[in-house]
Amino acid sequence: MKITRQKHAKKHLGFFRNNFGVREPYQILLDGTFCQAALRGRIQLREQLPRYLMAETQLCTTRCVLKELETLGKDLYGAKLIAQKCQVRNCPHFKNAVSGSECLLSMVEDGNPHHYFLATQDQNLSMKVKKKPGIPLMFIIQNTIVLDKPSPKTIAFVKAVESGQLVSVHEKQSIKQLKEEQGLVKDPEQRRRKKRKKVSGPNPLSCLKKKKKTQDTNSSASEKKRKRKRIRNRSTSKVLSEKQNAEG
Repeated sequence: MKITRQKHAKKHLGFFRNNFGVREPYQILLDGTFCQAALRGRIQLREQLPRYLMAETQLCTTRCVLKELETLGKDLYGAKLIAQKCQVRNCPHFKNAVSGSECLLSMVEDGNPHHYFLATQDQNLSMKVKKKPGIPLMFIIQNTIVLDKPSPKTIAFVKAVESGQLVSVHEKQSIKQLKEEQGLVKDPEQRRRKKRKKVSGPNPLSCLKKKKKTQDTNSSASEKKRKRKRIRNRSTSKVLSEKQNAEG
């Protein structure tokens, strides 16, 4: 039974890897119901999950899930201890906490860009997750961990992408990366810097100063010419007076 479960898990992982870009280490979001089921079944999640998925895993939860477990009291004290050992992912409910199911559902919105696995025993949450494509769903049945097969919504989405009707989130990200590597996408900061460079130019006041210098040089040259002419006139007058004296 264990070998068949691993084969099915490997098949489902290959589907999510090829169509939605799911990569190791697998990030698994846990809610309180999944932690409680693991406690009852005496399942060591940190040991059994990597063996079952045959890859490195990261157990994650949110602050809303932890607060929900605190409010439920002693009955879920063991589940709270399991959740507290998980990595806490930032959720958008900083000020006002919401229920654990609502919080986890918000973490996989917009095409599940962080490639989270969602582990829960909540049937209502599972039904809502199955209506969104590209979210691997996990649960515990008969004290064993199971990775659910892709939902009909997920399969329909993949078929639409293959027929060219839709573009997957993974393809959008890869196209954006290729454009950035080839320099086709420009950052807004670079555009702002280029615009600032275009504004810089020669100062018109400096140009005016240069023109004044040329005028000054022309005026000084004309004054020198006038002085030279005056000196020549004085020399000729002296020569004439000397000739008149000699004749007299």
